[in-house]
Amino acid sequence: MDEKRSALFTIIVITSVIAVFGVADLIQRDRLFSETENRVLAGRPEFTLDAFLREGYAQKYEAYLSDQFVSRDKWITIKTYMDLLLQEKEVGGVYLGSDGYLIERHLPEEYSHVQEAKRIALLEKLVWEWDAGVMLVPTADNILSDKLPKYAPYYDQKQFLEQVAQHVGPEHYVDVYSVLREHAGEEIYYRTDHHWTSLGAGYGYDAWAQYTGRRGGRYTAEDMELVAEDFLGTLQRKVNLNMAGDDIYYFPETLKRPLKVTYDLKEEAETCYEASHLDTKNKYGFFLDDNHAFVEIETEYHNHKSLFIIKDSYANCFVPLLIPHYEKIYVLDLRYFRGRLFEFMEEHEPKQGMDVLVLYNCIHFLEEFSYVE
Repeated sequence: MDEKRSALFTIIVITSVIAVFGVADLIQRDRLFSETENRVLAGRPEFTLDAFLREGYAQKYEAYLSDQFVSRDKWITIKTYMDLLLQEKEVGGVYLGSDGYLIERHLPEEYSHVQEAKRIALLEKLVWEWDAGVMLVPTADNILSDKLPKYAPYYDQKQFLEQVAQHVGPEHYVDVYSVLREHAGEEIYYRTDHHWTSLGAGYGYDAWAQYTGRRGGRYTAEDMELVAEDFLGTLQRKVNLNMAGDDIYYFPETLKRPLKVTYDLKEEAETCYEASHLDTKNKYGFFLDDNHAFVEIETEYHNHKSLFIIKDSYANCFVPLLIPHYEKIYVLDLRYFRGRLFEFMEEHEPKQGMDVLVLYNCIHFLEEFSYVE
């Protein structure tokens, strides 16, 4: 009899919990954007018989349920602290590294040889058509590997970069990996975010300068200026841990001459920085006003040189460092671009030609790099 009562009580509790969350889910409107995670949340996929039978509908609906779950942020926090009590070294795809570093996890099995080959083939087309430079930045797990938990696996980006260099040739390859490894003991990645810091980008500039035959050492730690404190980036938002924030610096030298910056062919500004983001959770948006499909920068360096950059968000704090070298800089983010890439580039190419640079972090390149010629 006691067993029956216990089973009945368990059923009542589970049913009540499901009912409460079900009602809450019906009352709560779907959110479009998570300020905590700084990303667009999955929406409810439209149900049709055809869509249901197609491959991928179940995964889309699962992503929707996960993103729109009631009090999702609070449950993430609870799960994180439970994992810490169990002495877990990884939470939600984020390694809990030493010295207060959160490091995004990228497992070797997530990136197949076929995927690598497809991205490299696309890159080769672009390189040969436009004589482009290639600057793929390794993520923190490869450069700060000593801060990873003991025996933590990670995807070896060095071997991938060696493949890229071999396929595009040394005349098109910018070796960022080596210079970042040389400075791995410095603040070249944020502790709470997946991006490199302004100092990391400064060392990236040195690699680019060596590739182009220019003088390096233009941007050093002594030249930086603090613009924000307590920056909690995307990795902290994934785990919702209470931790110290990062400082954000930039190089004020990039403001020496007036600029005209046009975002998405309509909004204009006089700088590559947007200070209003420093009062939000998305403080990294300070650089290049966060993410835009297309940015055009006109400088007062009248040297008739132009640069076309195809990039992800790693380029946002790097682009201002190139201002002294070009009269015009075009910045295209393929994630938000829906046209034919080569045609669009031809429309912006001056008669004397232009330099082209592909600038991504390695993981974003493997996961996202794609275009229509």
